[in-house]
Amino acid sequence: MSVLVVGSIALDDIKTQTAEQKNLLGGSASYGAVAASFYGPVRLVGVVGEDFPKEHRELFLKRQIDTEGLEIVSGGKTFRWSGEYEENMNNRRTLSIALNVFEKFQPKLPAAWKQSEYILLGNIAPSLQLQVLKQVEKPKFIVADTMDLWINLAKPDLLELLKKVDMLILNDSEAKLLTGEGNLIRAGHAIQKLGVPNVIVKKGEHGAILFGAKGEFFSTSAFPLEEIYDPTGAGDCFAGAFTGALAQSGDLSFAGLRKAVIQGTLVASFNVEQFSLRRLETLTCEEIAARGKKLLEILSLA
Repeated sequence: MSVLVVGSIALDDIKTQTAEQKNLLGGSASYGAVAASFYGPVRLVGVVGEDFPKEHRELFLKRQIDTEGLEIVSGGKTFRWSGEYEENMNNRRTLSIALNVFEKFQPKLPAAWKQSEYILLGNIAPSLQLQVLKQVEKPKFIVADTMDLWINLAKPDLLELLKKVDMLILNDSEAKLLTGEGNLIRAGHAIQKLGVPNVIVKKGEHGAILFGAKGEFFSTSAFPLEEIYDPTGAGDCFAGAFTGALAQSGDLSFAGLRKAVIQGTLVASFNVEQFSLRRLETLTCEEIAARGKKLLEILSLA
Protein backbone atom coordinates (compact mmCIF):
# COMPACT_ATOMS: atom_id res chain seq x y z
CA MET A 1 0.00 0.00 0.00
CA SER A 2 1.18 3.53 -0.79
CA VAL A 3 1.81 5.96 2.04
CA LEU A 4 0.66 9.54 1.53
CA VAL A 5 3.09 11.95 3.19
CA VAL A 6 2.19 15.62 3.60
CA GLY A 7 4.43 18.17 5.28
CA SER A 8 7.17 20.74 4.88
CA ILE A 9 10.07 20.55 2.44
CA ALA A 10 12.96 22.81 3.34
CA LEU A 11 16.54 23.82 2.79
CA ASP A 12 18.46 23.65 6.06
CA ASP A 13 21.68 25.20 7.34
CA ILE A 14 22.86 23.16 10.32
CA LYS A 15 25.73 23.79 12.72
CA THR A 16 26.99 21.39 15.37
CA GLN A 17 29.95 21.70 17.70
CA THR A 18 32.17 19.97 15.14
CA ALA A 19 30.84 20.86 11.68
CA GLU A 20 28.58 23.13 9.64
CA GLN A 21 26.60 22.29 6.50
CA LYS A 22 24.42 24.47 4.27
CA ASN A 23 21.57 23.99 1.78
CA LEU A 24 20.73 20.55 3.12
CA LEU A 25 17.49 18.79 2.25
CA GLY A 26 15.14 19.16 5.23
CA GLY A 27 11.52 19.38 6.23
CA SER A 28 9.12 16.91 7.83
CA ALA A 29 7.83 15.59 4.51
CA SER A 30 11.31 15.01 3.10
CA TYR A 31 12.47 12.93 6.06
CA GLY A 32 9.14 11.14 6.43
CA ALA A 33 8.83 10.25 2.75
CA VAL A 34 12.38 8.93 2.36
CA ALA A 35 12.08 6.87 5.55
CA ALA A 36 8.74 5.40 4.46
CA SER A 37 10.13 4.52 1.03
CA PHE A 38 12.13 1.60 2.48
CA TYR A 39 8.83 -0.22 3.01
CA GLY A 40 6.83 0.55 -0.12
CA PRO A 41 5.50 3.23 -2.49
CA VAL A 42 5.23 6.81 -1.22
CA ARG A 43 3.21 9.77 -2.44
CA LEU A 44 4.69 13.16 -1.51
CA VAL A 45 2.68 16.38 -1.09
CA GLY A 46 4.54 19.61 -0.40
CA VAL A 47 5.69 22.90 -1.89
CA VAL A 48 9.08 24.26 -2.98
CA GLY A 49 10.40 27.23 -4.95
CA GLU A 50 12.32 27.34 -8.19
CA ASP A 51 15.52 27.39 -6.17
CA PHE A 52 14.98 23.82 -4.92
CA PRO A 53 18.15 21.95 -5.94
CA LYS A 54 17.96 19.31 -8.66
CA GLU A 55 19.90 16.80 -6.54
CA HIS A 56 17.19 16.86 -3.88
CA ARG A 57 14.47 16.13 -6.44
CA GLU A 58 16.66 13.33 -7.78
CA LEU A 59 16.83 11.76 -4.30
CA PHE A 60 13.03 11.56 -4.22
CA LEU A 61 13.05 9.91 -7.64
CA LYS A 62 15.86 7.54 -6.67
CA ARG A 63 13.75 6.40 -3.71
CA GLN A 64 10.81 5.95 -6.14
CA ILE A 65 8.78 8.58 -4.32
CA ASP A 66 5.89 9.85 -6.45
CA THR A 67 6.20 13.65 -6.63
CA GLU A 68 3.00 14.40 -8.56
CA GLY A 69 1.79 16.23 -5.46
CA LEU A 70 4.95 18.37 -5.19
CA GLU A 71 4.09 21.97 -6.08
CA ILE A 72 6.89 24.10 -7.55
CA VAL A 73 6.08 27.81 -7.29
CA SER A 74 7.35 29.82 -10.23
CA GLY A 75 9.67 32.58 -9.06
CA GLY A 76 9.32 31.49 -5.45
CA LYS A 77 11.89 30.49 -2.86
CA THR A 78 11.89 27.31 -0.79
CA PHE A 79 11.26 27.32 2.96
CA ARG A 80 14.58 27.80 4.77
CA TRP A 81 15.61 26.99 8.32
CA SER A 82 18.92 27.28 10.13
CA GLY A 83 19.80 25.95 13.54
CA GLU A 84 22.67 25.18 15.88
CA TYR A 85 23.11 22.23 18.24
CA GLU A 86 24.83 22.45 21.59
CA GLU A 87 27.30 19.82 22.75
CA ASN A 88 24.31 18.00 24.22
CA MET A 89 22.46 17.44 20.95
CA ASN A 90 19.13 17.28 22.72
CA ASN A 91 19.46 21.06 22.89
CA ARG A 92 19.01 23.05 19.69
CA ARG A 93 18.31 26.68 18.94
CA THR A 94 16.81 28.09 15.77
CA LEU A 95 18.95 30.80 14.18
CA SER A 96 16.62 31.85 11.37
CA ILE A 97 13.40 30.89 9.58
CA ALA A 98 12.18 32.05 6.17
CA LEU A 99 8.83 30.44 5.30
CA ASN A 100 8.89 31.73 1.70
CA VAL A 101 6.50 29.64 -0.48
CA PHE A 102 5.54 27.49 2.51
CA GLU A 103 3.80 30.50 4.09
CA LYS A 104 0.86 30.14 1.66
CA PHE A 105 0.99 26.35 1.31
CA GLN A 106 -2.43 24.77 0.80
CA PRO A 107 -2.07 21.00 0.37
CA LYS A 108 -3.89 19.71 -2.70
CA LEU A 109 -4.08 16.00 -3.39
CA PRO A 110 -4.07 14.64 -6.95
CA ALA A 111 -7.45 13.03 -7.64
CA ALA A 112 -6.15 9.45 -7.53
CA TRP A 113 -4.41 10.08 -4.20
CA LYS A 114 -7.66 10.86 -2.39
CA GLN A 115 -8.11 7.13 -1.96
CA SER A 116 -4.80 6.71 -0.12
CA GLU A 117 -5.24 4.32 2.80
CA TYR A 118 -2.19 5.12 4.94
CA ILE A 119 -1.61 8.79 5.72
CA LEU A 120 1.30 10.53 7.46
CA LEU A 121 0.50 14.10 8.40
CA GLY A 122 3.96 15.54 8.97
CA ASN A 123 4.74 18.23 11.49
CA ILE A 124 2.84 21.20 10.02
CA ALA A 125 0.01 23.42 11.29
CA PRO A 126 -3.01 21.38 12.45
CA SER A 127 -5.22 23.48 10.16
CA LEU A 128 -3.26 22.17 7.16
CA GLN A 129 -3.41 18.61 8.49
CA LEU A 130 -7.19 18.98 8.75
CA GLN A 131 -7.31 20.23 5.15
CA VAL A 132 -5.70 16.99 4.03
CA LEU A 133 -8.23 14.90 5.94
CA LYS A 134 -11.08 16.68 4.18
CA GLN A 135 -9.67 15.43 0.87
CA VAL A 136 -9.01 11.75 1.64
CA GLU A 137 -11.92 9.36 1.24
CA LYS A 138 -11.53 6.04 3.06
CA PRO A 139 -8.22 6.01 4.95
CA LYS A 140 -7.31 2.89 6.92
CA PHE A 141 -4.82 4.49 9.30
CA ILE A 142 -3.89 8.13 9.84
CA VAL A 143 -0.72 9.16 11.68
CA ALA A 144 -0.17 12.75 12.78
CA ASP A 145 2.99 14.37 14.11
CA THR A 146 3.01 17.64 16.02
CA MET A 147 5.24 19.93 18.09
CA ASP A 148 5.22 22.47 20.91
CA LEU A 149 4.64 25.39 18.52
CA TRP A 150 1.21 24.06 17.54
CA ILE A 151 0.34 23.13 21.12
CA ASN A 152 1.00 26.73 22.12
CA LEU A 153 -0.42 28.56 19.09
CA ALA A 154 -3.02 26.26 17.52
CA LYS A 155 -4.35 24.06 20.32
CA PRO A 156 -8.05 24.22 19.30
CA ASP A 157 -7.20 22.95 15.79
CA LEU A 158 -4.92 20.30 17.27
CA LEU A 159 -7.65 19.06 19.60
CA GLU A 160 -10.03 18.83 16.64
CA LEU A 161 -7.41 16.89 14.70
CA LEU A 162 -6.94 14.35 17.50
CA LYS A 163 -10.54 13.20 17.12
CA LYS A 164 -9.95 12.40 13.45
CA VAL A 165 -6.64 10.48 13.47
CA ASP A 166 -5.61 6.98 14.58
CA MET A 167 -2.18 7.83 15.97
CA LEU A 168 -0.48 10.90 17.42
CA ILE A 169 3.32 11.04 17.61
CA LEU A 170 5.02 13.65 19.79
CA ASN A 171 8.04 13.88 22.07
CA ASP A 172 8.13 13.69 25.85
CA SER A 173 8.23 17.43 26.54
CA GLU A 174 5.38 18.01 24.08
CA ALA A 175 3.26 15.31 25.74
CA LYS A 176 3.72 17.03 29.10
CA LEU A 177 2.96 20.44 27.58
CA LEU A 178 -0.22 19.23 25.89
CA THR A 179 -1.62 17.56 29.00
CA GLY A 180 -0.04 19.41 31.91
CA GLU A 181 1.05 16.05 33.30
CA GLY A 182 4.58 15.64 34.63
CA ASN A 183 4.55 11.85 34.34
CA LEU A 184 4.82 10.41 30.81
CA ILE A 185 2.52 7.47 31.48
CA ARG A 186 -0.22 9.73 32.79
CA ALA A 187 0.43 12.10 29.88
CA GLY A 188 0.03 9.32 27.31
CA HIS A 189 -3.26 8.21 28.81
CA ALA A 190 -4.44 11.83 29.05
CA ILE A 191 -3.77 12.34 25.34
CA GLN A 192 -5.87 9.27 24.53
CA LYS A 193 -8.74 10.79 26.50
CA LEU A 194 -8.62 13.73 24.07
CA GLY A 195 -9.89 11.39 21.36
CA VAL A 196 -6.91 9.77 19.64
CA PRO A 197 -6.85 5.99 20.21
CA ASN A 198 -3.09 5.36 19.86
CA VAL A 199 -0.17 7.50 21.01
CA ILE A 200 3.60 7.30 20.63
CA VAL A 201 5.75 9.41 22.96
CA LYS A 202 9.30 9.76 21.63
CA LYS A 203 12.12 10.05 24.15
CA GLY A 204 15.04 10.74 21.82
CA GLU A 205 18.10 8.67 22.68
CA HIS A 206 16.02 6.91 25.36
CA GLY A 207 13.58 5.31 22.91
CA ALA A 208 9.80 5.52 22.64
CA ILE A 209 6.59 4.53 24.41
CA LEU A 210 3.54 3.16 22.59
CA PHE A 211 0.06 3.44 24.11
CA GLY A 212 -2.51 1.17 22.47
CA ALA A 213 -6.22 1.80 22.01
CA LYS A 214 -7.21 -1.03 24.36
CA GLY A 215 -4.89 -0.07 27.20
CA GLU A 216 -1.85 -1.91 25.79
CA PHE A 217 1.62 -0.59 26.54
CA PHE A 218 5.02 -1.06 24.91
CA SER A 219 8.35 0.63 25.56
CA THR A 220 11.55 0.29 23.55
CA SER A 221 15.02 1.71 23.92
CA ALA A 222 16.73 3.49 21.06
CA PHE A 223 19.49 1.68 19.22
CA PRO A 224 22.74 2.48 21.10
CA LEU A 225 25.10 4.69 19.10
CA GLU A 226 28.53 6.01 20.02
CA GLU A 227 28.40 8.97 17.63
CA ILE A 228 25.51 11.23 16.62
CA TYR A 229 26.34 13.69 13.86
CA ASP A 230 22.99 15.36 13.17
CA PRO A 231 19.72 14.58 14.98
CA THR A 232 17.69 16.79 12.63
CA GLY A 233 14.72 14.90 11.22
CA ALA A 234 15.14 11.82 13.41
CA GLY A 235 11.58 12.13 14.69
CA ASP A 236 10.24 12.58 11.15
CA CYS A 237 12.17 9.49 10.03
CA PHE A 238 10.69 7.58 12.94
CA ALA A 239 7.17 8.60 11.88
CA GLY A 240 7.85 7.83 8.22
CA ALA A 241 9.33 4.40 8.82
CA PHE A 242 6.58 3.59 11.33
CA THR A 243 3.85 4.44 8.82
CA GLY A 244 5.64 2.72 5.95
CA ALA A 245 6.12 -0.49 7.93
CA LEU A 246 2.47 -0.42 8.96
CA ALA A 247 1.35 -0.03 5.33
CA GLN A 248 3.69 -2.83 4.26
CA SER A 249 2.34 -5.31 6.81
CA GLY A 250 -1.28 -4.16 6.89
CA ASP A 251 -1.34 -5.37 10.50
CA LEU A 252 -3.17 -2.77 12.58
CA SER A 253 -3.24 -4.89 15.73
CA PHE A 254 -1.19 -3.80 18.72
CA ALA A 255 1.43 -6.38 17.74
CA GLY A 256 1.61 -4.75 14.30
CA LEU A 257 1.98 -1.29 15.82
CA ARG A 258 4.71 -2.56 18.10
CA LYS A 259 6.68 -4.01 15.17
CA ALA A 260 6.28 -0.73 13.28
CA VAL A 261 7.69 1.17 16.29
CA ILE A 262 10.82 -0.97 16.05
CA GLN A 263 11.20 -0.10 12.37
CA GLY A 264 10.79 3.60 13.14
CA THR A 265 13.46 3.30 15.81
CA LEU A 266 15.87 1.61 13.41
CA VAL A 267 15.59 4.07 10.52
CA ALA A 268 15.87 7.04 12.90
CA SER A 269 19.08 5.54 14.29
CA PHE A 270 20.64 5.47 10.82
CA ASN A 271 19.49 8.99 10.01
CA VAL A 272 21.52 10.61 12.81
CA GLU A 273 24.77 9.07 11.54
CA GLN A 274 25.26 11.79 8.89
CA PHE A 275 23.94 15.24 8.09
CA SER A 276 20.50 15.59 6.56
CA LEU A 277 19.36 12.49 4.62
CA ARG A 278 22.82 11.52 3.40
CA ARG A 279 22.94 8.30 5.41
CA LEU A 280 19.54 7.25 4.13
CA GLU A 281 20.73 7.84 0.56
CA THR A 282 23.06 4.84 0.90
CA LEU A 283 21.04 2.82 3.42
CA THR A 284 19.82 -0.64 2.37
CA CYS A 285 17.00 -2.83 3.60
CA GLU A 286 19.61 -5.43 4.50
CA GLU A 287 21.30 -2.97 6.86
CA ILE A 288 17.98 -2.18 8.50
CA ALA A 289 17.27 -5.89 8.98
CA ALA A 290 20.72 -6.55 10.44
CA ARG A 291 20.42 -3.68 12.92
CA GLY A 292 16.90 -4.83 13.73
CA LYS A 293 18.21 -8.25 14.71
CA LYS A 294 20.74 -6.62 17.02
CA LEU A 295 18.10 -4.40 18.61
CA LEU A 296 15.79 -7.35 19.25
CA GLU A 297 18.70 -9.16 20.88
CA ILE A 298 19.26 -6.13 23.12
CA LEU A 299 15.56 -6.11 23.99
CA SER A 300 15.65 -9.90 24.51
CA LEU A 301 12.89 -10.29 21.93
CA ALA A 302 14.81 -12.25 19.29
